[in-house]
Amino acid sequence: MKNQEIAKILFEISEYLTMKDEPFRPRAYSRAAESVDALDQDIEKIYKTGGLAAVEDVPGVGVSIAEKIEEYLKTGKVAYLEELKKKTPVDVSGLSAIEGLGPKKIQKLYKELKIRTTDDLLKAVIAHKVRDVEGFGEKTEENIFKGLQFLKESGGRYILGFVESQIEEIRKRISALKGIKKVEIAGSARRRKETIGDLDILALVEDGDDDTAAAMDYFVSMPEVTRIYSRGTTRSSVRLKDGMDVDLRILNRSSYGAGLLYFTGNKDHNIELRKIAIRKGLKLNEYGLFRRDKEREIKIAGATEEEVYQALGLPYIVPEIRENSGEIEAAIQGNLPKIIGYHDLLGDLQIQTNWTDGENSIEEMAEEAISMGYKYILITDHSKRLTVASGLDEKRLAEQGKEIDRINRRLRDKGYDFIILKGVECDILKDGSLDLADEALAELDIVGASVHSYFNLPAADQTERIIRAITNRNVDILFHPTARVINQRKGIEVDMDAIIKAALQTGTTLEIDAYPDRSDLSDEHIRKCVDIGVKLSIDSDAHLKRHMRYIHLGISQARRGWAKRSDIVNAWPVERLLRSIKKD
Repeated sequence: MKNQEIAKILFEISEYLTMKDEPFRPRAYSRAAESVDALDQDIEKIYKTGGLAAVEDVPGVGVSIAEKIEEYLKTGKVAYLEELKKKTPVDVSGLSAIEGLGPKKIQKLYKELKIRTTDDLLKAVIAHKVRDVEGFGEKTEENIFKGLQFLKESGGRYILGFVESQIEEIRKRISALKGIKKVEIAGSARRRKETIGDLDILALVEDGDDDTAAAMDYFVSMPEVTRIYSRGTTRSSVRLKDGMDVDLRILNRSSYGAGLLYFTGNKDHNIELRKIAIRKGLKLNEYGLFRRDKEREIKIAGATEEEVYQALGLPYIVPEIRENSGEIEAAIQGNLPKIIGYHDLLGDLQIQTNWTDGENSIEEMAEEAISMGYKYILITDHSKRLTVASGLDEKRLAEQGKEIDRINRRLRDKGYDFIILKGVECDILKDGSLDLADEALAELDIVGASVHSYFNLPAADQTERIIRAITNRNVDILFHPTARVINQRKGIEVDMDAIIKAALQTGTTLEIDAYPDRSDLSDEHIRKCVDIGVKLSIDSDAHLKRHMRYIHLGISQARRGWAKRSDIVNAWPVERLLRSIKKD
């Protein structure tokens, strides 16, 4: 799909126009980018089917933007963007990935110091030149340096939720090739890690089928491929346009399960399995599980992962928890938890709408939720301190509540067994107080609170700030608890053990934010919550309808943290949810 490529181009144009201080066009381009990125269909297919007029029908895409999309689909570039780059030759995407550097600051750095790239910026920071630029200062320079270091540490990894559609498109195309019976994605993508470094694809052919040349020819000549590392009969390796390295391995049916187990990993999990095999007088590798009979080895398992585990005396262990973090011991003892399933949620407890910085109306988000089989959603538009998101004050929050009542009546009249709950994403101020009055919060069904500022407070102050917030009897959920943005911003410095303990004492639910670049809480913190009985929610943090479909990433995260259905409050019926989540 070309959607993400085009969305990136439109975002870049938006940032260049912001640098020029244009008043309206930057937002027009960014809204169009969001719409294209949110499409369920491939924009290229839309264009091929309906031409320019069909592209113009995409929400937020007018004639001028549609023509630029058409130009990219035809030529692979947009002349207007190239003109903008010539006038201001900076790597706006690379520089804006550093926390705190928006288009206007990038423009100022270019004008004052001729900084074009992250390398230029690093040299200027090391030379202490940035602090002397008006509007920056020593503290900002220090934070930019931290951002550059973070970017370097996290570089080369891809956020799973943002590359899933590309991965699935490749998987489907390989699955359709002659002789290929089955295709699975292995590695960290199958273990559902938040980020992946490369991609392992395993294809199944029937035993004795050695005609794999056509499949390998197709793989190395895919349109995404920019470099071929190797091409063989059973394994080939390539690099894609976005820099991701991809391996394709073709395995026979008798070895497919063992290969899938081996290449899914992780390494430490595999080592422990091999140790068990050795203790049983067996040998385990990517081709199967073998027992030696005199001078030859006899394969006793390998066609499926289940039969390999069974032959080792273990129940099947789901990929998400194969991290050698106690899962093998639990399997041996018969104590593997029945972790939450991908269809167990009954609602979504963080939804933003066009009342603040969301794209869709309350009713549109409700209709999307109904189509997903949900029984409820919680509307959590931002509160007033977040002015950049047009946050709600007490008066507008009350007005929104009346609108929710009207929509709920309409839904009931249509016969839907569904309810929209009233909530808010309330800002936690520097001292831990909230930016909305307690009287207003008390009128809501569920209140979420979150950190959107003062990310660099010392750990002790940050911890005290959050504990004070969740001690408020009106706060029911702590949203995206560490405030991290993967590949952009580290989480806040905070004592998470103290936060988890405080959540238990105050009856506060901690959120697992499913949005791809958040995935917050981490699996480590989820496991700690599960161990001591802290309630959890899994929410999409949706700002437009399509974002609600990211919820499976939050479920993956919960599974990696060994969370059960009973640990997740929005896997409960709404009556139990409201009875259990509200504080006394």
